[in-house]
Amino acid sequence: MSVIADLATALAAHPHVTGKRDIDVAATALGLTQDSPGRPGDDAAALPDGDGWQLIATEGFMNEFVASAPWFAGWCAVMVNVSDILAMGGRPTAMTNALWAPDEATAREILRGMREASEAYGVPIVGGHTNLRTSQPQLAAAIWGRARALITSFHAKPGDVVIAAADRRGAYAGDTGNFPAFLEAPRERLRSDMEILPRLAEAGLVTAGKDISQGGIAGTALMLAECSGVGIEIDPARITSPDGDLGRWMTAFPSFGFLLTAKPGHVARVRAAFEERGIAAEEIGQVIEGSRLSLIDGERRHLIWDHAVQPYLGLAPQREAVDA
Repeated sequence: MSVIADLATALAAHPHVTGKRDIDVAATALGLTQDSPGRPGDDAAALPDGDGWQLIATEGFMNEFVASAPWFAGWCAVMVNVSDILAMGGRPTAMTNALWAPDEATAREILRGMREASEAYGVPIVGGHTNLRTSQPQLAAAIWGRARALITSFHAKPGDVVIAAADRRGAYAGDTGNFPAFLEAPRERLRSDMEILPRLAEAGLVTAGKDISQGGIAGTALMLAECSGVGIEIDPARITSPDGDLGRWMTAFPSFGFLLTAKPGHVARVRAAFEERGIAAEEIGQVIEGSRLSLIDGERRHLIWDHAVQPYLGLAPQREAVDA
C-alpha cells in the first residue's frame, strides 16, 4: 500500500474521527434530522430572528481533561464555543456554564481559565450552574450569538473548492491533539480575527463551512460532506502541517481553524481574508458528486469514509421516497 492509502486507513480508524459517531446516537434518540428546528448538524443552532439569526451552541468536556488541566479546560470552554459561533458567520454575545468540582480550589482554577478567555475574546459570562460537592470536576458551557448572514454545513456543491484555514502560530499541547494558537496571542489580535468569518458570510463569499473540531480536518470534512449530501476529495500534498506530521495535523483540534467551501472565483478573496491576518488558508481539495470522503494520490483515490454506506452523524439530507 502507498503512504496515502495508509493515511486514509489510519484516519478512518482514528478515535478523534470515530468519536463523532456519538452524535448519531443522540440524534436518533431525539428523533432529529437536519430539517428539525435549528438544523442539527451545524456548529450552532440557527433560529430566524428579524433580519438575522439567533445562534445557540454548547460544549462539554471529558472529566479526565478537566481534572488534568483545569485552567486550560476553562479557557477551552470559551474558545471552542466562540469558534462554533464564528463558523456560522456569527458574532458571540454571551455565555453561561455548568460546573461541578470537588472543592473550591479546583473550581477557582477552572473559572480562572474561563474568566481570562472571556476577557480576551470579549464575550461576557452571564450566569450558569455551580456545584462543589462532587467527586470529580466536570464542565460544560453554552454560548449565544447573532448572525446577519449564515455559513452553514448544508450548502457545499460539486465544483466548490475546499479551503482549510488555520492559525499555525502555536504548538501542540503536550502529546494531545490540541493545538492552541492563543497562548501568546495579543487580545487585540484574537478579537480582530473574530471578524473574518462574519464578514465572509455577509459578503457571500463561501458556500458552506465548519470549524475544525476534535475530528480534525478529516472528521470535519466528513461532517461537512454528509450534511451537504456530497463527496469531498482532499489532496494531502496541499496541506502544510506545523511539525511535518501530516496524520497528526489532519486529526488535530486547532484553536482557530475552519474548513470552508467556495466557488472557484471567490477562493482568492477568501484566502486573502485570512492571510491578511497572518492565518494560513490553503486550497486542499474539492467537492464532488457522491458520498465519499477520499484522499487524492495522483490519479488514485483512497477512501476514508462513505457516508451513504455508513452514516457518520446520521444527519444527511432527507431524500423523498421514490415510488416503485
